[in-house]
Amino acid sequence: MIQQEREQILSTLPDTKPQPVTEESIQSLPEPVKKWLRRSGVVGRPEIRYGWILQSAAMKMKPNQETWYHAQAEQLFTTTPPAFHWTVKMKMNPLIAIKGRDLFVEGKGEMRIRMNSLINVVNESGEKIDEGTLQRYLGEIVWYPTAVLSPYITWEPIDNFSAKATMRYKGTEGSGIFYFNEKGDFIRFSAMRYKENTPDAKRFEWIISVRKHAILDGLKIPVEMEATWKLDKGDWTWLKLTIDEIIYDHDKRE
Repeated sequence: MIQQEREQILSTLPDTKPQPVTEESIQSLPEPVKKWLRRSGVVGRPEIRYGWILQSAAMKMKPNQETWYHAQAEQLFTTTPPAFHWTVKMKMNPLIAIKGRDLFVEGKGEMRIRMNSLINVVNESGEKIDEGTLQRYLGEIVWYPTAVLSPYITWEPIDNFSAKATMRYKGTEGSGIFYFNEKGDFIRFSAMRYKENTPDAKRFEWIISVRKHAILDGLKIPVEMEATWKLDKGDWTWLKLTIDEIIYDHDKRE
């Protein structure tokens, strides 16, 4: 299933030659976004069409959990059209292993988790998942910054250090705020996101915070990040993520 889904996503890539990002092409963006693009090394580089991201992660499945579970993940992304396919493997104890897959394609999201490759633990889809998955895609464009120029994303200036982005694609819409420091580095993303997929689910603030930047495959990107839910009972930092490798527009992985 995973291989078929990845092949389907890659089959949608355009055959046209990627165009370079120029100073002229970024002029309509808010000032802090332009500064970030220059600092990341995007200007002068062809637009990124797709890529692979290898990740190491530590995760907590519940707010009151004390132990961090360690995981390895791999993500395929495309920017034209916007999509991602994320798979994760996590060992909870010697007897229980978790495999998960998150998908965003054609504006729709889907989440699946299986225990020991046999038992379905999570199998979620629907409008709330669509919106939340699109917001995740939006927040993750900091790993492939030429996606800032996507026709599906509009930008609104807030101040010298932040800007709001709204993404609309195939009937799904979501927004988030990007924050930057004085040097122009991206440091935080914030969105009001559904935490659950139930009929009475509420949106809570979902924050991605950057701990470290590095230059990978020629671009300066965030490589250590944390994800936190701002819940009624307090903050829940549930994910610590490290980018081990990123590969842009290279040969397809097996």
